[in-house]
Amino acid sequence: MAAKKAVVYARFSSDNQRDESIDAQLRAINEYADKNNIKIVNQFIDRAKSATSDKRPEFQNMIKFCEADTTGISMVIVHKLDRFSRDKYDSAMYKQKLKVKGIRVVSVLENLDNSPESLILESVIEGMAQYYSANLAREVAKGQKENALKALHNGGDAPLGYDVAHDKTYIVNEEEAQAVKIIFDRYVQGYSYSKIIDELNNLGYKTKRGNKFGKNSLHGILNNEKYTGVYVFNKTQRKGVDGKRNGHKQKSDDEIIKVEGGMPAIINKEIFAQAQEMIQKRKKTPGAHKATTTYLLTGLIRCGECGHAMQGNKRKDSYGNDYISYRCGCRKQKRECSNREIKRDYLEEFILQELENNILNDEAIPVLSKALNEKMNDKNESNAELLKNLEQKLEKVNKEINNILNAIMNGIVNNMLKDKLDELEQVKLNLDLKMNELKTENKSVDSVAITEEQIRGMFSRFKDFVLERNIPECKKFIGDYIKEVIVYKDHVEVVFNVVFSFVEDKVNYNIQCILHR
Repeated sequence: MAAKKAVVYARFSSDNQRDESIDAQLRAINEYADKNNIKIVNQFIDRAKSATSDKRPEFQNMIKFCEADTTGISMVIVHKLDRFSRDKYDSAMYKQKLKVKGIRVVSVLENLDNSPESLILESVIEGMAQYYSANLAREVAKGQKENALKALHNGGDAPLGYDVAHDKTYIVNEEEAQAVKIIFDRYVQGYSYSKIIDELNNLGYKTKRGNKFGKNSLHGILNNEKYTGVYVFNKTQRKGVDGKRNGHKQKSDDEIIKVEGGMPAIINKEIFAQAQEMIQKRKKTPGAHKATTTYLLTGLIRCGECGHAMQGNKRKDSYGNDYISYRCGCRKQKRECSNREIKRDYLEEFILQELENNILNDEAIPVLSKALNEKMNDKNESNAELLKNLEQKLEKVNKEINNILNAIMNGIVNNMLKDKLDELEQVKLNLDLKMNELKTENKSVDSVAITEEQIRGMFSRFKDFVLERNIPECKKFIGDYIKEVIVYKDHVEVVFNVVFSFVEDKVNYNIQCILHR
């Protein structure tokens, strides 16, 4: 009698199983095949893959192999049915696909035939497997929640800048933390992603997984509230019905666990808030590139009722004249906001007047001078910390270079060593240049204070544009003087924020003015 032909599918998940589990499954399957005169023509094995999803590479390869088969395969042999799938829908769907090809799924331990009783038993077994999987997920989630309430690590990689202690608490990794500080510091100064990435890579900093930095690395860091000392858990949506996770979709606030002071802070809250403001400002304002009329406040103005960005709007009034205003984008696009539009000229004139009164005058200059010099002293301290970190990094690089040179002297020569040596030599050069730059910058800060006269000179050009009401020129600088404009139904709030670009730093000199509508 000719032997029946079969393929084997084996799997173990990540919950306390390992390769020995596969060996045991294959041993039992081979014994079953020998006993029943079955010839195994191929085998497919998934390691550390959950059966709650069909997103298993070898499982999919097995299905494709069976569908393309022309040799007469009649069965897929598994150790237990839950190795095939723990999802009843997936199990039924893929069994039907195989059935069309004349192939059935056979379990070694659950000896089921095609009788009506076996069909019922098979359904019960699959249901129990799915229940086990769902219950296990619920218990794991419960344990993770308890860990989160205690601000403990819940698995996966720690964020850059942190390590996990033996008791699952977070501790600061000083070298990585310096990379995080560089990222935030440069970003709030207005550096592009590319410039920040180049600086990090040139100085030899690496991501948590030891790779060079890229744009995706920076985005996740700049949006991570954990760096301010807030432990955050359960922020993003879990897997959907398609088995995919949406990392960009957040859960509601009542589902997110936050523990203030749950981890050591690397970035202060002020810097983090500035970074979030910069992220929002760098997003394109809808319709800004298509505007044919000049709007002074593009990208700075939002609706106080719904929070949506306000946009320039031009229409004809009842007399046929142009009526130019700012209108809530939510009202304009979705009709979901009742906030009134506000006339452009009226609002912009108010803001320029307040700018004259509160910022561009002699009374404000001493306050600004003091704030700027305090900020520069803070910058000096930050540079000193970075310099110390770079000195430690240079020491490590020198040790690595010496190790490679010793290996070469002992006769170990290959292209990988040479490439690594070239990379380290370049990092060493970059570190030396950066350290010299920091030392020079610190000396200049120590010896020179920003005077009131310098600030007066910085204001002079922009002040002329404001006095002349030269809107196109004012638009080029307005972002250096206004933090945001918030329009409510009954009043408008304006927050002024001065940026001193000649020292590449920002001083938060905030003044809030109110216009009643």
